[in-house]
Amino acid sequence: MKSGKHFGVARALSKMGYCSRSQAEALVREGRVTRNGRIVRDPEAPVRMERDRLAVDGAAVNERPKVYLAMNKPRGVVTSAADEQGRRTVYDLLPPEQDWLSPVGRLDKASEGLLLLTNDSEWAARITDPASHLDKTYHVQIDRLASEELLHLLTAGVHDGTQYLRARAVCLLRHGQKNSWLEIVLDEGKNRQIRRLLAALGVEVLRLVRVSIGPLQLGDLKKGMVRPLTALEKRVIDKALREAN
Repeated sequence: MKSGKHFGVARALSKMGYCSRSQAEALVREGRVTRNGRIVRDPEAPVRMERDRLAVDGAAVNERPKVYLAMNKPRGVVTSAADEQGRRTVYDLLPPEQDWLSPVGRLDKASEGLLLLTNDSEWAARITDPASHLDKTYHVQIDRLASEELLHLLTAGVHDGTQYLRARAVCLLRHGQKNSWLEIVLDEGKNRQIRRLLAALGVEVLRLVRVSIGPLQLGDLKKGMVRPLTALEKRVIDKALREAN
């Protein structure tokens, strides 16, 4: 533990890559976590990261090496650790021996494409922070031929009754006889933003695929597969985050 910062014990366990914060809170409340040999039952009990020793079920917790993965999430898979309805989750696609990782942002069940997972909570927070304005690019199939007016309205923005929604950029990729594929770029991360934006304009989304996060491309990663980021990819993303701020 190199940091001199103080955190609640549940957040400290999460930052060390042991488990999610909610899982850590449950462990603490169950009396399974000790700080310097003494049981801690308050998830907010302070931990001095540079000095205190944490253990779960008597086993010392050491900070995990940082892991950064890219996944091509298939449609129909839920972005969560567990699902009350028993649906398949992104964790079912990870190797069984993989230590705990957290998704960086979300893709809803019906959406697919590039999803990052990591145990580096600070890095994940920087990517999802609206202030970073890290572009996310999506290829979206809609239920009609896209008009110039529709493309204009998507970037001009609309109010869906709760929020003002807009795309940073939109272009037509291709079209068939009855539907179109659009490329939509977002620089903010509102919940189900593209689906809500199009729904406010009376347009149905048939497929939604995230193809890039900042400079990182989905590329030819097969559906349902996971791979580590290369050192170069990690540096390029970090550079984009620095420049965005």
